[in-house]
Amino acid sequence: MNLTKRIINSIRDVPDFPKPGILFKDITPLLQDVQLSADITEAIAEYWKGYELDAVVGIESRGFIWGNALAQKLHIPFVPVRKKGKLPAETHSFAYDLEYGSAEVEMHKDAMIKGARVLIHDDLLATGGTALAAAELVKMAGGKVVGFSFLVELSFLHGRDALHKWCDKIHSLVTY
Repeated sequence: MNLTKRIINSIRDVPDFPKPGILFKDITPLLQDVQLSADITEAIAEYWKGYELDAVVGIESRGFIWGNALAQKLHIPFVPVRKKGKLPAETHSFAYDLEYGSAEVEMHKDAMIKGARVLIHDDLLATGGTALAAAELVKMAGGKVVGFSFLVELSFLHGRDALHKWCDKIHSLVTY
């Protein structure tokens, strides 16, 4: 069975989470399969290995799972983007709207060098709001977004369209 089918077969659908009417795509069952998790890391790294990258930015919290492993595989630093108030040093901050609320994310001001070529990774692309917020933080830090990486994309929410403002290199392993 190919990787896409293995991922789809392992993702758990949770209806009405975090609110009624939403079908949540739960990736935590993927973490129970050590080989599948390793194969996901390998596939993402294989896709991005030909690009000149200086850092992987992972978005809290599920973007940390494969984001850090990807950075290690590519031999480049990992930069966490976290919810407001979770980072201890001086930060850049960006507030944005979600499909069911609002949020604010932060990144350490010294997390990357000026001009760094950055890949932004998260587990899921929905409307693109969180990835766009991470891109704004990269810009504030003087970096350049080279691409976006996702495990799962919900194409019916058109998040990819919003990300084209930053770049055309958008990769998802699974698309619904």
